[in-house]
Amino acid sequence: MAANNLRQIPLTCSGHTRPVVHLDFSGICNSGYFLISACKDGSPMLRHGDTGDWVGTFEGHKGAVWNATLNRNATLAASGAADFTGKVWNAVSGAEIHSFQHKHIVKSVAFDADSENIVTGSNEKLVRVFNLEQPEAKPEEYSGHAGAIKRALFCRDDKCIVSAAEDKTVRLWDRMTGIEVQRLQFNSHPNSLEISRDNHILTIAHGSSISFWEVDTLKKLKEVKVPTNVASASLHPDKHVFVCGGEDFKMYKFDYITGNEIESFKGHFGPVHAVKFSPDGELYASGSEDGTLRLWQTTVGKTYGLWKCTEPNELNNSMSSPREVSAN
Repeated sequence: MAANNLRQIPLTCSGHTRPVVHLDFSGICNSGYFLISACKDGSPMLRHGDTGDWVGTFEGHKGAVWNATLNRNATLAASGAADFTGKVWNAVSGAEIHSFQHKHIVKSVAFDADSENIVTGSNEKLVRVFNLEQPEAKPEEYSGHAGAIKRALFCRDDKCIVSAAEDKTVRLWDRMTGIEVQRLQFNSHPNSLEISRDNHILTIAHGSSISFWEVDTLKKLKEVKVPTNVASASLHPDKHVFVCGGEDFKMYKFDYITGNEIESFKGHFGPVHAVKFSPDGELYASGSEDGTLRLWQTTVGKTYGLWKCTEPNELNNSMSSPREVSAN
């Protein structure tokens, strides 16, 4: 059946009461994979990644949550918020494990490969690394950015950190020496950073462009212009397509090899703040100003999760109308 004859029918995940500003998937574990969402309502939510079914809500922040992430095997979650804290949670029980105090809004949190450390980025213009084995120890601190940190991630076998800030730069920090070793300059603030599943490609959304860089050298691989100011972009695990979204409410899919647009459609009723491919690449998730997350099929018409493949004349009997997955 030709997929291009079919309409993309998203699963809509409701439950949040304010804009959804960030989301992240775990890796594939024994019980599938999971999706976490950060929202200005202050309550990060955990869902089954393939269906969007609600698992639980992490309660404890006293302000908008700007960033949320899961470790690879979905045992831990972390979140950064306007209450000046970065918190680490038991993702199975929902219990708070650590709360790391900052002096300003925490906009970014990320685990290292072994879940031994988290890196945070804040409006203090600082990047910090906290050791989860020694939470009382003084954190590693990296200063130099001239604007609030938007995103910070471990890279290069966790020996380095890459950070993006509201100073139109992306910087690379060497953890051994604590100093900045490389810098990328942009014409507008970089809005999102993503490192590919194989750790080889860094995807950066900035202005109305998506650029791709070799993680080990920060050599530019390519840059693709898109029709809107982009908030977020995600590269498929197989690196054949990427998706992005931003100010014009639309979702875009591009061919990574050629840079040509494959499709675009109205994805939300407000600007798109976050997009991310699932670890198996079968779907991608988006989060928006409209307060919802939506799950989209990479290959429309394929039977997967809650999507059931049907012949065109049977479409009315299947998921031909948008399906909503609520939080209980």
